[in-house]
Amino acid sequence: MPARNPALRHVLTHLLTPLLMCVGMGLAYLGAFAHPEPHHLPVAVVGSGAEAKVFAQTVKDKAGDALDVRTLDDRADAVDLLKTRDIDGAYVPAGKGAGTPELIVASAGSDTTVSVVQKIFTPVAAAQGEPLKVTDMVPTVDDDPTGQGLFFLLVALSIGSYASVAVLGGAGAALRMRSRALLVVGVSGVVSLIGAAFAGPLFHLAHTNLWGLWGMAWLYSAGILFVGVGLHTFLKRWTTLGVMVLFVMLNFTSSGGIFRPELQNGFFGSLHAFWNGAGFVEGARSLIYFGHHDLARNLWTLVAWLAVGLVVIGVAALAERRQERTAPARHAAAPAAVPAPAAEEDVVEEELEETVGV
Repeated sequence: MPARNPALRHVLTHLLTPLLMCVGMGLAYLGAFAHPEPHHLPVAVVGSGAEAKVFAQTVKDKAGDALDVRTLDDRADAVDLLKTRDIDGAYVPAGKGAGTPELIVASAGSDTTVSVVQKIFTPVAAAQGEPLKVTDMVPTVDDDPTGQGLFFLLVALSIGSYASVAVLGGAGAALRMRSRALLVVGVSGVVSLIGAAFAGPLFHLAHTNLWGLWGMAWLYSAGILFVGVGLHTFLKRWTTLGVMVLFVMLNFTSSGGIFRPELQNGFFGSLHAFWNGAGFVEGARSLIYFGHHDLARNLWTLVAWLAVGLVVIGVAALAERRQERTAPARHAAAPAAVPAPAAEEDVVEEELEETVGV
């Protein structure tokens, strides 16, 4: 019977990892991206006096919790708040007897958010009998018209980082943790240089501040590698699944690269506040497009993840030292418990499974 076939049972047990990946990816991506709806999306209505306030309140009443609407006295105030990312759009009603309604946006912050804001205010302008004029105050570079190139850069950096975890954790398991830590620094540096090449000379995502983007990429990659290599000591063959949960399923979906948190449900929207992918994407936007506004907070997010990685790898080093001290006593008590060839076969199988998982 199949249940009594050790080889078949062995294969079925190892199929659990890809099946869990399938379930996890479906839950994460469909949960985060399937039904984007605005939640407290910050917008403004430009105008002074009671008429502007009544108009803003009317928009708010129709939108409900979808919008947070404020009024601003003049257009310059709206532009300033767009450049500091305090609002995602500002509607300037048509003047009495002249002019057309205008929607002021900053597409570099999020192209999908601009599309949602435009869909909201286009019917409002139509009700005034005028076409809506859209003015983009912070556009993306021509080489990245949707602004999503930074998200795909995040994907490349993440794959290079967590795929290297399998090699450093599996094939590098014979090395001392200090050596693996040094390799982490070197590998993350190489991954970040590859990312800088993508962002600069190859695809021209960053026309300015390329070296600053490279430094952020190094911080981001090193954080993933330190966490992953440290976790390998404890998770072994489950490390690939663990890092995919942390740095793919929860990371890509909460990064804001496709939909910002105002268009997502509360779970992924809350992760955006402190997850490392969001720190990189929003930090890159700040660095390239928004005059370094809020850059420090995003850098501290990346530094915090790096610090967590250093703690994890430090705890793993202590655990391995403890295992080394207790190993002679265990072998003396049971010298023939695990034959050497079988142990070597297990290591090879573990490395193969991790590679396939990546």
